[in-house]
Amino acid sequence: MESTGLECNEKKNVAGIYIRVSTEDQAREGFSLGEQKEKLEALCKYKGYEVYKVYKDAGISAKDITHRPQFQQMLEDMKAGKINYIVAYKLDRVTRSVKDLETLISTLEQYHCYLICDRDDVNTSTANRSLLCTYANCAFTT
Repeated sequence: MESTGLECNEKKNVAGIYIRVSTEDQAREGFSLGEQKEKLEALCKYKGYEVYKVYKDAGISAKDITHRPQFQQMLEDMKAGKINYIVAYKLDRVTRSVKDLETLISTLEQYHCYLICDRDDVNTSTANRSLLCTYANCAFTT
């Protein structure tokens, strides 16, 4: 029987890299999709993660997660067992909504998947996941 997803007992760490810029973010921060991809691929290599796919939403705001086609595809791949890590440069590349973050964390837990945001020191596979929503609430309101 052929499998398309991760096996339950398999210990492989398979990452979906998520990169995003909105036009104003790219202009203001000067951190391009290419630079995000390069840094996150290096991070995955360092951590020993296999990269399944790079999901790229260009010119799309992070105000909600429902209107980003590649983000939604990444969630579908996670639900199908193709990835068990989502790796992003910063938390604000993933979402700017505390409500969406809470929903995302719940979904990640349900599918035994973890979120890593390199520059914000976010890693939901460790004990700091319980502090993430508190941190996000502070970060998004300041």
